[in-house]
Amino acid sequence: MSDMSAGPLLPAEFSDLEPFARRWCLATEPARYAERLNSTMADMEAFYDAAFGRVRDAMAYLDKFPLQELSATQENLLHLVYSLIMVSLPVEVWHQPRVIDSGTAYFDRYLEPAP
Repeated sequence: MSDMSAGPLLPAEFSDLEPFARRWCLATEPARYAERLNSTMADMEAFYDAAFGRVRDAMAYLDKFPLQELSATQENLLHLVYSLIMVSLPVEVWHQPRVIDSGTAYFDRYLEPAP
């Protein structure tokens, strides 16, 4: 993720999602999963409600650029979409941050998709 102390984190077309950027523009799946587990359902629902309606716009916007050449703000937008995916099942199905009946089970992924 780009330097969080300077300016907007997302492209101007997505300034309405900026309030969620500092929390949810996370570059790795483990970071997104940890944020999900450390979030309340109210936090995830607020993010989901704001971002879900914009996901098609975000993907159409990002599809205009080569994946390996995304700017920092564009890459942050992609990470925000990844975070939306991470919270979608808890919000839509489970109504809790953890997978139902999973106890403390987890797995680690050793390779991240790029970028």
